[in-house]
Amino acid sequence: MDKNYEVYNPTNKPVDELPTIFGFNNGGGNMFLHAQLIAEDGTALGSHACSNEAYMIGDLGIAKGSRADRHETFRKHYPDGYKMDFVSGSDVKEHKGLMKAFELNQKLRPQSEGNNAEVKIETT
Repeated sequence: MDKNYEVYNPTNKPVDELPTIFGFNNGGGNMFLHAQLIAEDGTALGSHACSNEAYMIGDLGIAKGSRADRHETFRKHYPDGYKMDFVSGSDVKEHKGLMKAFELNQKLRPQSEGNNAEVKIETT
């Protein structure tokens, strides 16, 4: 991975074998963009309001060394490791990994109503 994105890998697995946590721009309007986090298994892991997509990578904890508080939650979800990725709003609907996470999120909803936030694509 050439990107300067956070990786948590306590077992030294090959990075491509680690599950991914996706951060993405889920649309919005003037000075209010909805940044969201979703694990590849469909679990919603957080959100943030941003004024610009460029800030999302840091605000969501995707950039190396950013938002240690968020990584506490991520490590609880994936204690054996994970890698971070960011999907721009213009790429959301074409990103296969993110689309699979959305599909899994929809399947989780009926089983865990109230425990797992539903993630809906808002971008056009």
